Amino acid sequence: MRVSFRRPTPAQLTAFLEKSGGLPFSYSQTGASAGEFPDGFDHDVNAVYLGEGEDLFRRAKDALFNWVMFPPGWTFAWSNGRLPEKGTPVAVVFRLFGLWWLNGARVVYRIDAPAKAGFAYGTLANHIECGEEQFAVELRPDGSVWYTLKAFSRPRFLPARMIYPVARRFQRRFVRHSFLAMKKALAHE
Repeated sequence: MRVSFRRPTPAQLTAFLEKSGGLPFSYSQTGASAGEFPDGFDHDVNAVYLGEGEDLFRRAKDALFNWVMFPPGWTFAWSNGRLPEKGTPVAVVFRLFGLWWLNGARVVYRIDAPAKAGFAYGTLANHIECGEEQFAVELRPDGSVWYTLKAFSRPRFLPARMIYPVARRFQRRFVRHSFLAMKKALAHE
């Protein structure tokens, strides 16, 4: 984890990714977001209806794989232009209390099924939280398209543990704003 008063530059983000590359995951249940969540973590499952049809599903999949679901302004994901594939390192960056927080993560798996697409990343040893988050879009049998966020997490570093209720509130804020970011991206295509 790195904290800064200024939004990190691309060069700083690239250096952060390079330093994070060899770090281990900060939890042992890698891949658990694809099935049953492990005990000892907060569990979150949230979904939002995006619309109808195969074309919308294709566009939602493209948006997801281009990291569009991160709400602009106060958070973003930096993968140095790489798409989310298994092993892709990513800096998860957010602004909180006037500071920019850089957190290391790595893509754990990718979903490429005919009616479901997405991926999950897991936190590395330099992330303020500990856990895994899955981002997915699904074309259901009735033709509806849904965007789902599934996560299990817990505070890892002392600052996150000290402000646990605030951290949970910001996680819920991220979900709401992520839903809006996806809807906005799909409305403009």
